[in-house]
Amino acid sequence: MDPEQAVEMVDENTICVAAILGSTLNGEFEDVKRINDLLEEKNKETGWETAIHVDAASGGFIAPFLYPELEWDFRLPWVKSINVSGHKYGLVYPGIGWCVWRTKEDLPDDLVFHINYLGTDQPTFTLNFSKGSSQVIAQYYQLIRHGFEGHKNIMENCQENAMVIKEGLEKTGRFNIVSKDQGVPLVAFSLKDHTRHDEFEVSDMLRRFGWIVPAYTMPADAQHVTVLRVVIREEFSRTLAERLVLDIDTVMNQLDALPSNDVCICMAVIVVFLLKR
Repeated sequence: MDPEQAVEMVDENTICVAAILGSTLNGEFEDVKRINDLLEEKNKETGWETAIHVDAASGGFIAPFLYPELEWDFRLPWVKSINVSGHKYGLVYPGIGWCVWRTKEDLPDDLVFHINYLGTDQPTFTLNFSKGSSQVIAQYYQLIRHGFEGHKNIMENCQENAMVIKEGLEKTGRFNIVSKDQGVPLVAFSLKDHTRHDEFEVSDMLRRFGWIVPAYTMPADAQHVTVLRVVIREEFSRTLAERLVLDIDTVMNQLDALPSNDVCICMAVIVVFLLKR
């Protein structure tokens, strides 16, 4: 999201600007501070109070540990709410997620339901009332067990392994790295040369080596770009990172030995032509 364009679109009917800290597609952190600064100016000019919600589903358990100087949270005055997934880099099994508001006043009363059939008034703003507490307990356990330094070490290890893959792919000379160094520990990359094969073929061939590496097109205005993505999990080791790079290189060599897409299409056309004769 371009901060200037986003804030320019804000009008008197805008509820908030939603910024993403950790894109699903390439792991990128959007510039929340820039959005905040632009909103500060616009709110002063108009008298509005347009706020920011940060979707930190992926990055909320990463940024505070890897990039403590990055301002994206309640240090920014117009950030009023943040959500984060515990079942991603919170290291808990699905599904647990959190939403935190700056103050109680920032949670509108219209979103709160009051129930009293258990004997006392109980306010809730969740979409379901009955749910097991095991994920909450698991999140509490992980936070207490690892502590700040322990979780930081895990995130640093994930990021280091992502860099091993990135640097290994760059050395092959075959790929463009689409992801950025600062962001979610993942590597998104695309082929430099599409004349013979594409990313979907690479993804399919990698399955034969036991790797499930998705290939997908980017969203509107960038749909012509196809990428492969490797997301680094806690248990993903340096050995696996090095092995993945070797397997990708092997796949590329095997694909080079196959006929190109253009040749296959021509052969198919010839076969169809001969069958119709």
